[in-house]
Amino acid sequence: MDINYKLDAFEGPLDLLLHLLEKNKVNIYDIPIVEITNQYLDYVKKMQQQDLDSVSNFLVMAATLLDIKSRMLLPKQETDEIEEDPRAELVQRLLEYKMYKSMAYELKDRQLGAQKVLYREKMLPKEVEFYEEPIDTEYLVKDLSLEKMNSIFNSVMKSRANKIDPIRSKFGRIEKEEVSVEDKIIYVEEYAMNHSKFSFKKLLENQHSKMQTVVTFLAILELIKMGKLTLSQDGLFEDIYLHIKSKAA
Repeated sequence: MDINYKLDAFEGPLDLLLHLLEKNKVNIYDIPIVEITNQYLDYVKKMQQQDLDSVSNFLVMAATLLDIKSRMLLPKQETDEIEEDPRAELVQRLLEYKMYKSMAYELKDRQLGAQKVLYREKMLPKEVEFYEEPIDTEYLVKDLSLEKMNSIFNSVMKSRANKIDPIRSKFGRIEKEEVSVEDKIIYVEEYAMNHSKFSFKKLLENQHSKMQTVVTFLAILELIKMGKLTLSQDGLFEDIYLHIKSKAA
C-alpha cells in the first residue's frame, strides 16, 4: 500500500504509528504487527533523507517493529508460564503518547479560546476600592461587655486611690503630665506584639499614674474599635484578657 504523506506531517515515529492504527481502525491493544510494520516500512522508504536526525528516529522504530514481528512469527513453546506479549511495551508507549497528544490539543484549544476573550480593566472609584467594612465591636467583645471592662477599670482606679497617702499627697510640686491617646495606642500595640495573651487588669495596674491609667484604658477601647485587639474571658467572674488580632484573620 502506498503512503503519500511527507515527513513533516508527523512529529515522530510514534505519531506515524498512531496515524496508521487510526487509519486502519485497529485496536491499539491488538496491533496487527505484520501489516502495520509493512506500512510503516513503506513510508520510511519514501521519506526524504535530508534530515538525518529525524530519519534515524524512524529507523530505530522500524528496527523495533521488525524485532516484534520476528518474535511474534516464532512458534510458541508449550509451557505453563504465560508468555509476555512482545507488543506490550510498544502499546504502553503509544498510550502515553496519545494521552500527551490529547492534552496538547486541549491546551492549544484553550489558548486559542483565550485569545478571543477581552478583559475590561477595573474602573472602580477610589472610595469603593479602598473601602473597609466597619468593625463590629459587639462581635469582637463577643459575650463580654463594656460594663465589665468599666468595672475592672473602676476597681483599678479605686485601688490606686487607696494607695495614696492622704497627708503626703498634699505636699510637693504639682506637675502637669502630658499623656496622649496616640502614644498609648503605640505603647499598647507594642506590648501586645510581645505578649500573645495579657491581662486587661494587670496592664492598667502597671501604669504609673491615674492619668496614665485613664489614657491606657481609652487606647485599649480605640484599638478594639479599630479591630486590632480582641477580648476573651475564661469564666464569668474571671479577668478579661486581650489578644492582638492576626492579619490573616
